[in-house]
Amino acid sequence: MRIHCPYCGTRGVEEFTYRGDATVRRPDLDAPEAAWVDYVYLRDNPAGPHAEYWYHAAGCHSWLVVRRDTRTHEIFSVQTASEVSEA
Repeated sequence: MRIHCPYCGTRGVEEFTYRGDATVRRPDLDAPEAAWVDYVYLRDNPAGPHAEYWYHAAGCHSWLVVRRDTRTHEIFSVQTASEVSEA
């Protein structure tokens, strides 16, 4: 699999580190304990299109949101995490 870094160009997946599900949102600080347990421990394992955090560890050290199909590894889009958080 090859990921297109917005800063470094297209690179092999070995330069990146998978860092988790980009669809999970952190609960409010005053949220009940059960919401925090769900946030920390429970994750879906989708088959198909999904948004994920990837870290460009061997490159520019950018955090990226990669939208890809988990079955085929086809990448639909790559954005910096800051672009996604601003939207």
